[in-house]
Amino acid sequence: MPAERLQKLLARAGHGSRRSAEVVIAAGRVTVDGTIAILGTRADPDTQRIEVDGEPIRLQPGEVTIALNKPTGIVVTAVDDRGRQTVFDILTDPPPHLRYVGRLDRDTSGLLLLTTDGELAHRLSHPRYEVMKTYEAMVDGIVAEGALEQLRRGVMLEDGMTAPAIVEQLPGTPPPAHFRVVIHEGRNRQVRRMFEAVGHHVSRLRRTEFGPVRLDGLAPGASRQLTPEELAALRALVGRGDPHEV
Repeated sequence: MPAERLQKLLARAGHGSRRSAEVVIAAGRVTVDGTIAILGTRADPDTQRIEVDGEPIRLQPGEVTIALNKPTGIVVTAVDDRGRQTVFDILTDPPPHLRYVGRLDRDTSGLLLLTTDGELAHRLSHPRYEVMKTYEAMVDGIVAEGALEQLRRGVMLEDGMTAPAIVEQLPGTPPPAHFRVVIHEGRNRQVRRMFEAVGHHVSRLRRTEFGPVRLDGLAPGASRQLTPEELAALRALVGRGDPHEV
């Protein structure tokens, strides 16, 4: 294959995003055919030996991006020091260097994306790109219209004011009330905290969409690879383009 920028190759091999790969290169930890690499170095992994801290990098045949319907009770982490079941425990034969994009708390179910593309994971999680996430929330009590307007404009949390959100009540007889909530931020337990800020407890929360990717038809605990169309739409959303472009 043609020579590619070293930081792109490191990201493909699971060494974080391109930015974090640049830090590794600048620290002198990367060699190409035994010579310490510098920023701007290009290399051909088919004909040259690329090492990080003396260990050869291992490129995957192609990037993998997975949609998982996370059940409640499962934690989003690689290893849990309390021995709880993690998302990696329920995946069938996950590829090396698979990482989750953002998190869902233990009591929240629904759509979680995981990918081997470090740069895509970084961009999808970065607030700059404002990737919309859609949730369905069951909320105790009758939520007044004034409280909904507060949520739509933004509410003050302990870590600052939230951005405006889409909040729509779905068909059903409250209580509990059923809402569709669309946000682009990714703060810890954000939807739950937003409703708590206006005096209501979220009894059940499920993420149904992440950007252009939908949960539709995916059973709890099941996973699937994204379609080429979904992956292209995700990349276009964050300006990722072809992950292997030179």
